[in-house]
Amino acid sequence: MQAAPAAPLSLIIPNAVPGTLTKPVTFSLDAINYESRKDQRQTINAWNRFVTGPEYRAKAARLCPKTREEKKRRKNHFELLTAVHDVESLRVQRPTDPRTKSPITPAHEFEVHLEADDYTEEKYQVFENYQRHVHNEKPTEISRSGFKRFLCSGMGQIDQVFDGKKQKLGSYHQCYRLDGRLVAMGVLDLLPGCVSSVYLIYHQNVKEWYFGKLSAMREISLAIEGGYNYYYMGFYIHSCIKMRYKSQYQPSYILDPETYSWDRLTADVLERLSARKYVSMSVERELRLPPYKIPSIKELKLDSAELTRFSDYQKEQNHVGVRHGGDSTSAFDVGMPGIMSLAEVQKEIPLGRWLIKLRSTLVHLDDLQGWTGWDIHDKTSLKAYIAELAAGLGPSLVKQLVLTLDA
Repeated sequence: MQAAPAAPLSLIIPNAVPGTLTKPVTFSLDAINYESRKDQRQTINAWNRFVTGPEYRAKAARLCPKTREEKKRRKNHFELLTAVHDVESLRVQRPTDPRTKSPITPAHEFEVHLEADDYTEEKYQVFENYQRHVHNEKPTEISRSGFKRFLCSGMGQIDQVFDGKKQKLGSYHQCYRLDGRLVAMGVLDLLPGCVSSVYLIYHQNVKEWYFGKLSAMREISLAIEGGYNYYYMGFYIHSCIKMRYKSQYQPSYILDPETYSWDRLTADVLERLSARKYVSMSVERELRLPPYKIPSIKELKLDSAELTRFSDYQKEQNHVGVRHGGDSTSAFDVGMPGIMSLAEVQKEIPLGRWLIKLRSTLVHLDDLQGWTGWDIHDKTSLKAYIAELAAGLGPSLVKQLVLTLDA
């Protein structure tokens, strides 16, 4: 019998439990002014060479050579929009080879289409392959109903005219097909003013081509061409190693939780995010705090108003989550009937492999920075909270559920 589909379970986790997650921050990229990195350019260039193939490139160079000026421009300047569209089937040049009297063709036919977020069996097969090979899920843990609920139940789709330009709004699937076969799919929310990336799946056969980078550059180009201007990659949680890649896309900005203003995600800001659990750049500037560990009051020269501000900011850093009703007693302490003991949880449930959805990204708990060092016996730790939850659910349900951070 097939297992029930994975369903998101909302678990309220204090934002600053000692030694756990840094507070999630809203993260956005200024697509218009996108600054490509060398590894990103190398990724898309490698993919384009794969799609066209050496034989096509040799013939194309002979039959439709680029001008000296164009060669120089491409060598010295990376053009994102050109790069992402260069090898699409409808864009590839196909001059006639005088020797064969037939048009030359690339090694592969590559197409990208923005489609409604409807369910199709073709999409599900890619999802099933992705969950098995990337998330190591068993076939019995993957279901069509789970896929529909997770990735095919967005906002619907509408068109609007903004500044005289037609825009699509709603939830979409950006589908990547190679030789007619769906190999990857980005799940997107198109909103007024931004393209929001929700999820990406790809087939194991194209794993070596780094579709995470390819799709991100493709989605940035969509934000530019569609007039959305900004690209959202979900929350940024600095303590989650698997989210660090987001900071490699620039110019990026994080939202100040105090003033709701945007600050450029620079090396200085990243250092501050590494040094503390809660960062407000407006407060950091007001109090003239260094990027490393927050100094003591004695080390800072603050007036009375600034001292109050500093004290409040320290509370954000040191805040300890309190259990519901203020009760610090663990369910393990009272031997609550019907739940597993801590020893049973540790023996029968691999807590670190439990999936948690951080905005639009699924990661395992043991991917979180510091997970292995957190004390499961410390009642205020995230690991202790999750162990109690697992004890009440049991091994079977833990396999079927996905944790989410409460907003």
